[in-house]
Amino acid sequence: MLLGAHVSIAGGLENSCVHAVQTGSNAIQIFTKNQVRWNFKELHEKDVINFKNCINELNITPISHISYLINLGSADENVERKSYNLFIEEIKRCRILGIKQLVFHPGSNKNLTEYETVKKISFNLKKIIEETNALYGDDDVFLTIETTAGQGAAIGYKLEHIRDMINIIASDRMKVCIDTCHIFAAGYDIRSEDGYNSFMETFSRLIGLDRLSSFHLNDSMKDLGSKIDRHVGIGKGFIGANTFKFIINNKRFDSTPMIVETPGNDDEHKQDIDIIKSMKIL
Repeated sequence: MLLGAHVSIAGGLENSCVHAVQTGSNAIQIFTKNQVRWNFKELHEKDVINFKNCINELNITPISHISYLINLGSADENVERKSYNLFIEEIKRCRILGIKQLVFHPGSNKNLTEYETVKKISFNLKKIIEETNALYGDDDVFLTIETTAGQGAAIGYKLEHIRDMINIIASDRMKVCIDTCHIFAAGYDIRSEDGYNSFMETFSRLIGLDRLSSFHLNDSMKDLGSKIDRHVGIGKGFIGANTFKFIINNKRFDSTPMIVETPGNDDEHKQDIDIIKSMKIL
């Protein structure tokens, strides 16, 4: 089972390994840059080497989450352009660090219909894939669409949105991350085993389990269908702890990174991770 937390890189990329040890993680998610700034510092060779060495020594699987600023569906042409350019930079940074998976929120546009926004985002992603393939050959960084809660005009709260994006883009590099808080807030009731199985069957039919490359394991502060994205600790929200047992005991997902993004420090993340580990049937 690949299970861990989203960890900080404050003080240096290799510090993510310190947090991995403190939280009991063998998979981690990081930002490779400050997630709320458009500008970025180039990666220094020493930092890259130190990060790769600690990841390899501790046998940790890293994935990356893209900057929250990026919105490929934006109605603001300047934001759209900057999002496009930063997305390519984020892919470059993943390649340098040896990270194979880049998780992103699809985006939004209040001036368009949902399907028009889906198409706008998809066309930008298609161009990004074409450009990075041209730069690096058939690039090996997967672009992983994260399911969203549907807050505001965010795309991705319906599985049909993600299906349509993947169909338009038509690339093997497109993958999906299921966020438990987000799908619950979007209206998918996964609290019971029947409800969870029904969601996974719909996911398999619309998108395909071969596209599922990671999970975000978060409880929800808000109730079913709220469309509000607020994470809380495992078992402390409206989803409850039971749902996570269904996920981690599906052997199909044993090599799928599962990341806790609940609020708190390393000790609190370790508590959440330990709760999830305790549910694993050996």
